Amino acid sequence: MTSFHNITELLKTLDREKKLLTEVFEKRRIPFKWEFALLLVDEKEERLTFLLNHGIMTRNGPFVELDDQYLQFFETILEVNEEINLSYINENIQQVKQNIIYYLQENDADRQYAYLKIIKGTLRKIDRIAYRNMVDLHRNIENTFKTEPTYTIKIAKLENFDAKRQDITVLLDQAELVVTTEEQAFFTSAYDEELKQIVISLRHRINYLRHNSIELQKQVIDYLNQVKYQSRVMEKLKQVKYLKDQFELKNKTNFIEVLSNNKAVVFEVNPSYPLRLSLDVLRSDDTIEIKQRIAKRIKTGVKLTLPIAATIDAEYLNNQTEQEIFINLEEVKNSFTAAANNLFNFIMQYNFQRPVDFQERVTIYCQVVSIYQNELNITDYYQQQQQVEFALVYPK
Repeated sequence: MTSFHNITELLKTLDREKKLLTEVFEKRRIPFKWEFALLLVDEKEERLTFLLNHGIMTRNGPFVELDDQYLQFFETILEVNEEINLSYINENIQQVKQNIIYYLQENDADRQYAYLKIIKGTLRKIDRIAYRNMVDLHRNIENTFKTEPTYTIKIAKLENFDAKRQDITVLLDQAELVVTTEEQAFFTSAYDEELKQIVISLRHRINYLRHNSIELQKQVIDYLNQVKYQSRVMEKLKQVKYLKDQFELKNKTNFIEVLSNNKAVVFEVNPSYPLRLSLDVLRSDDTIEIKQRIAKRIKTGVKLTLPIAATIDAEYLNNQTEQEIFINLEEVKNSFTAAANNLFNFIMQYNFQRPVDFQERVTIYCQVVSIYQNELNITDYYQQQQQVEFALVYPK
């Protein structure tokens, strides 16, 4: 197998074959034929051969698939991995312990810093991997309960996931012991603000995952009880079906007696509660369409017609004119511009075409100030009249 010379060559290859790699990854659960792969590389077999030679893809007879390392990389980055790999957490815990030993035994400051950097990165990795595994575990439990058709396999998978949950909890306890008790000498001597924040974040994450583990345990127990109950029900139904097919159900069981003594609501006749409309509603015009549909359904032959409206009284047909005098605010503003008084006093003394009381004049004052504020000089001085405080406004 040929290796890539540099990362640039690898990225160019992935970009060139992104269409093929996307299709193969999305269909990773089903066999992907060699002929379909050729269509996605413009039927250039040398491009497929290049991917095989460089270990990006593998061929299995008439089918092709992504190499395990690339498949795992894509699933991890895209967070769609279904495998719960606990060895990663354990390996990183051991790596932290080893590098702490190297740090404490090293005298050179630069090499000590290099070990400290590795420890920080590994602690972050433990945080991330533990969280990712718990999320994957929760998703797998949900998918197994909802999609696995075989009861025995469903129970086995759920029990296996619960065992992995317990293993994750044990590893979390080990990780917490490393940062709190076992390696306390290192965390005291290698005091670093960044390291302190990483340890605090890891401990918060461990505490959060512990609570999630308890909830997952309750969920698994509930799912197992449901599955086992459904399994027992299915077994009984299969037995009843077998006896029924053999025409031995009545002779070998008390099936009829049990059903006759069962007073469950499901065996009762569905009650009907007719809704009787009042005569006033039935006489109204709003129910004409409903009555027509009912008449068609019961086929009475009765034709329903809309009642003829009564003659309109001539009094309502007489023309009546109602006049209302509106106040022209533009005219009021123009008149105020030519005056020397402030706006409030001007409006209080203004001669409108109809009687206007004090409250309406205050409203007109507010309307003029609001509409024509850019054309007025609104001062910071105030006066009061009849318990109404107003600003002194003058024309510009």
